[in-house]
Formats: sequence, C-alpha cells, structure tokens
Amino acid sequence: MELIPAKTIVTKNKDTSWFGSDYNMNLYRGCSHGCIYCDSRSSCYRVDDFENVKAKENALLIVRDDLRRKVKKGVVGTGAMSDPYNPHETEMELTMHSLELIGAFGFGVSMLTKSTGILRDILLYQVIAEQSPVNCMLTITTCDDALSKKLEPGVPPSSERFKAVKELSDAGLYTGVVMTPVLPFLEDTKENILGMIELARESKARFIYPMFGVTLRDRQRDYFYSSLDRIFPGENLRQQYEKRYGDRYFCSSPKARSLYGLFEKECVKAGILYKMPDIIHSYKKNYQYEQLTLF
Repeated sequence: MELIPAKTIVTKNKDTSWFGSDYNMNLYRGCSHGCIYCDSRSSCYRVDDFENVKAKENALLIVRDDLRRKVKKGVVGTGAMSDPYNPHETEMELTMHSLELIGAFGFGVSMLTKSTGILRDILLYQVIAEQSPVNCMLTITTCDDALSKKLEPGVPPSSERFKAVKELSDAGLYTGVVMTPVLPFLEDTKENILGMIELARESKARFIYPMFGVTLRDRQRDYFYSSLDRIFPGENLRQQYEKRYGDRYFCSSPKARSLYGLFEKECVKAGILYKMPDIIHSYKKNYQYEQLTLF
C-alpha cells in the first residue's frame, strides 16, 4: 500500500454538531467501496485517484502524539471521508490500534462505516465504553439488497449491515443507522422508508439519521451521472436529475416533506431516535452525568 506523509491526524472540530464529535481522525485517504454517490470524490477535497486507498505514514505514532497533547478529552469521530474498515484494514490494523490508543488516553469514539469489519473490534469498543462515550454507526440507505449492491458495489449488502447493527447492539454498544443519502428517484419511496425502519427496529438500532436527498458537485456529479447511465440504462435517471436540479449542490427528494412526515411518525412508534441533538444527548448522557458527579 502507498503511504502518504502526515503531520497530524487527530484534529479539533470547530463544529461538533455531526454526532457530537469533538475531534476528527482520518487514517486513510481514498476509498475502495465504489459508492456511486460519495461526496468525497469532489475536487474540493483534493483526493486524486480516489479509489486507490492510501494510508497515512507513521499513523499510529502521530495519533498517539496527537491524543497525548490534547488538553481536553472528547469524542474522536472517524469515517466521514474514508471508511476506517476498508479492505486494507485487515492487514494494516490502523483502525484497531488507534482504538486502543483512544481507549488508553481516555477518549470516546464515534465510528461511521459501511463495513461489517467493525465487528472485529467489538471488545475494544466495549473497553472504551466503560469510561467514555461510544457511538457505532453503519451507513445503510436501502432495504433492498439488489439495489444496495448496484449503488455500493464494494460493501456488504444492506441485510449484512443490519445483522452487524444487531450484533453490536447485542454486545451492549450504542449503535445506529445513518440513512444518508436517500437518492431521489431510486430510494425515496414509502416502501423503502418503512422497510428501513422495520429492519432497524429488528436490529435494535437506537437511532436512524436520515437525509432525503443527495449532494452533488463538480467531479462527483460527473461520476454519479455516468454511473446512473451505466447501471440503469434506458431509465433516463440522468435526465431527471439534470432537469430538476441543474447544477444545484443539494438535490432534495421531491417527496422529502411527505417522506419525512412518515419517517418521523414511524420512528416515534418504533421508539427509534432520529434527531441529531437527541442522538448526541442519548449516547453521551451517562458519561456527562458521571463526570459532573465527581465534582
């Protein structure tokens, strides 16, 4: 694997609204999952040859030093730019050993992945959860395995990811589903939303966080449109996107309002959280209470 230089890896977030992460960590650059909608392909991130995963050189030493220098403990978020459980992680084990460091230095973790490889590290998450917040999240956007394999060819089908959610939940870990993006004209159906909520309930997910639409810009838009032409020939999906959204960055589903109303109603009925502030409060609350009582 190609190694790329890095001066720092665990960086402080200016905005902690994304699942309450105080810090951000990216051990790898690029992703081999092949998801046709991935925003990380956009040119603003300056990641060329995106499908070729590269690892940060001396990553574990840098993570150790970064954590050691932090004055304030907090939650380390990872998985937004490059999946921490890409196929190379089996050999590299950067994510696994970084979790060991996160636990050793008393930090929490908010992990986002599409890989069932997260199950390898259940024990590490349990150890961290003894003293700090842990939030394990799997991105799942459709309850249809056949469709998921078309949209996300390099990851396990949705049903396998739901099984991983249940295994993490059964292990006592705070676990949820990130349902982003819900692709217009492909996944924005009543049947898909109801199916997702039912599978999440069966998997004991604590939350589902949705986005009824997709973000598209420059290089990513071109890749997305060419993928639609290749995977769904003759369905004119590209033309529907171009006609409705033009060069718009956020492409909201035409059904967003009605679907969100249905989604909200069914989540309440199932006892599943769906609002970001509630999710953050829920997975952090016991640790905040314990820290306050010490004083």
